[in-house]
Amino acid sequence: MGNNFLANNVQSFLPILIYFVAVLGFAGFSLIAPHLVAPRKSTLVKDMPYESGMDPVGTARKPLAIKFYLLAIVFLLFDVELLFIYPWAVALNAEGGLSQEARLPILVVMMTLLATLAIAYFYAWRKGVFQWRHR
Repeated sequence: MGNNFLANNVQSFLPILIYFVAVLGFAGFSLIAPHLVAPRKSTLVKDMPYESGMDPVGTARKPLAIKFYLLAIVFLLFDVELLFIYPWAVALNAEGGLSQEARLPILVVMMTLLATLAIAYFYAWRKGVFQWRHR
């Protein structure tokens, strides 16, 4: 009984094992092959950083204006907001998605979230985060 059970389980997982070995083999080959095939001659042009076909000028460590960071944070804020709003909207519209008892509390929470985001948006707008040109 025990030996037959083990044999059946090994046979059922054999395709997964073969796939796992193939994936590991491909990954290993992909990591090792460039070291075996690639030319090893190092030149000044090869060691120079590639910048969209242009010769690099100056340093890459230039400070950026704070507005770029603020805009990135505002983008992330509204991007993460969609992670909360989309499932709520789908569940609200789906048949049997939200019970009648849960709709009002969830609506209050979502309106609070949207109000908080609106306040953050208007605050960023008043601070000039969205203005790219100085007057």
